Amino acid sequence: MKNFINIWIIFGISGFLYGQNIASDTLKTIKLNEVIITANRMPITLKNNPGAVSLVTYKTLSLMPKGIGAEEALRLVPGIRIDNQHDGERVHISIRGQGILTERGLRGIGVLLDGIPVNDPSGFAPDLYDVDWATVQKIEVLRGPSAGLYGSSGAAGILNITTRNGGTKPVGGTLSQTIGSNGFFKTLVGVNGTKDFLNYRMGYSRTDGSGYRDHQAFWGNNLYEKMIIKPSQKLSVTQIISHTDYFQQNPEGLNLSQLDNPRQANPDARPFNEYQKTNRTTAGFTGSYKFNKVHSIRAYSFYRTWNYKETSNRYAEYRDYTDPGAGILYNLDITTGKIEHHFSAGTDLKWQTINMYKLKSAANPDRVESIDETNIETDTLLANQIISQHSAGLFVLYRLELGKFNILGNMRYDNIKNQLTDKMLGIDTAKTSMNFSETSFRLGANYKLTEYIRLFVNWSQGFMPPSTEELASNPVGYSGFNTHLIPATSNCIETGSRGTLGKQISYDITGFIMHTRNDFFRFKQSGRGNQEVFYGNAGNSRRFGIETWLSFDILKNLNLQLAYTYANYKYTSATIDPVYTDTTYVLTIPPAPGQYLPNSPKHQLYAEAIYSINKHFKMSLGTEIQSKWAIYTDAKAYSGKLDPAIYRNWQKGFNLYHTRIVYLWELHGIQGEFSLAVRNFTGEKYMAFTEPDPDGNAYQPGPGQEFFGNIKISF
Repeated sequence: MKNFINIWIIFGISGFLYGQNIASDTLKTIKLNEVIITANRMPITLKNNPGAVSLVTYKTLSLMPKGIGAEEALRLVPGIRIDNQHDGERVHISIRGQGILTERGLRGIGVLLDGIPVNDPSGFAPDLYDVDWATVQKIEVLRGPSAGLYGSSGAAGILNITTRNGGTKPVGGTLSQTIGSNGFFKTLVGVNGTKDFLNYRMGYSRTDGSGYRDHQAFWGNNLYEKMIIKPSQKLSVTQIISHTDYFQQNPEGLNLSQLDNPRQANPDARPFNEYQKTNRTTAGFTGSYKFNKVHSIRAYSFYRTWNYKETSNRYAEYRDYTDPGAGILYNLDITTGKIEHHFSAGTDLKWQTINMYKLKSAANPDRVESIDETNIETDTLLANQIISQHSAGLFVLYRLELGKFNILGNMRYDNIKNQLTDKMLGIDTAKTSMNFSETSFRLGANYKLTEYIRLFVNWSQGFMPPSTEELASNPVGYSGFNTHLIPATSNCIETGSRGTLGKQISYDITGFIMHTRNDFFRFKQSGRGNQEVFYGNAGNSRRFGIETWLSFDILKNLNLQLAYTYANYKYTSATIDPVYTDTTYVLTIPPAPGQYLPNSPKHQLYAEAIYSINKHFKMSLGTEIQSKWAIYTDAKAYSGKLDPAIYRNWQKGFNLYHTRIVYLWELHGIQGEFSLAVRNFTGEKYMAFTEPDPDGNAYQPGPGQEFFGNIKISF
């Protein structure tokens, strides 16, 4: 805990600057009665929201030094943990420890990008490559289970991401160039504007970097077009097209014996040329129509296609996806005297088809596979299959507003169907089905205690069926589903307060406790390679914690924000399917009761002071602190059998410092910005995160001191 004294450094600098007589632009606190939260699927002011929610504004987003990673954008959100796996855009995200064991992507976290769902029918979001964080206007984060709202996509929480609209002029534009350490650069060009009832924005960005470790290079192309059409006060339609092309080398984690050179790749990574490659296009529409003051509807539809390739030390996997979806929501708003009733009912429909095959890897990275419909190297073909998925969700919502008191409740039924056709088997044995269904609920209340204090309490449920990734990782063979998996379900109760103190302070504090049944864990299997991961149900777990956010406008030109999370996450039982205790299949044993969930530090804190020196200069200073965390298991679970050459039970935490200075200018209607940023400016050596890897390749070293420069021009 002694590292937390560093927050007082931020307060000390703020206190010194408080005494300086400097005038500049105003840094405003969030006004609870003016901010509308839409992630609840029923618009509600932030002050009346009966549950834990965080709002990331453009002020926070504008201070990202690189503008490519979710960990930059969500740094001031408590309760969320983000691991940037390879210094690029490939991240792993969990909320309140849900989804912590997934090897990649977002597990049970619903993601909406301008109203279009990113998650597949199983609730899995493969990545966030489609999001150019430098073009985002705001992010709403619902923390905690929201299955009653989004089904399997909401077991942990929701990220509702809204990109910026076009400007007020008929034609405007943005040019931005960032360069930095480890070969990093990012170029962003965009055009935008408004003409009559049409608002538009189109942008393209190119990102490249070599990474801070060997075999960690990445590059990405992102094209995003957004058009809003409002022909009348009643009708609004938003049309979106996005295209993403992303490549990332995979250096894999290290074990303890390899940490003498933390910049090296795992010995398997380079010989087998391990990498991931994604090429994806999405077209979608959202729309709303207001019949009158009482009746309105909202709807969305999308069609997504993408190609994916991943190589490992065992095989190269190829996937072709087709992913359409649609949904509609009907709203009924009735006011009787001082009572307001809001009813909503809707449905979400998603489909997904995956054509997937696997080829045995070769150590020669120049080896060319001869694969087409007429010439398949059958001696290297490990799997050839089709996965078909469909999910249907029906939900109803009700909100009551009565003076100082608000109630929000919802119920949802989900039905998810998964079918796999193994093209290498006979027709009678080729198909395997895994179907899941669940009814989930949520009920919350909000009460205005005083003008400055709002109290809330919320009970919610989570539904996390086995995801596409977990089903497709079959420990019995290279093809087929893992048929031993069952859904995990959660119940969470949270209570807290949010409010403002005068015009200077905004705060939010939440305490929660969550119980999960049939939680998941990861394991590996002898003979299948040390980069191949499988999943099982680990029994039950309990999570409780405190999430705190504070914004303090010390002066009109000096703002301090901090986000603190206390997390106590443990397994409470180890009842699992017997197949996962068979020593012929599994190298590890399941988690033991009382064991901490891996990669979940008890204490996380991010604090940032933003100081506007004058109308041209602005600077920021941040500190990032994490306490120690469990690697994979406590020694008691292994009876002292851990191999000290590859494992230690706990990973020590770290304390990093970041700073940034910005120069702003304007000339003949053209706005410009030049910035310099330094991350980890003390050069601390630390472990960015650890994977729950039973083979010991768990350690992912973090980068040292990094410098970034950016110039941006808007007109």
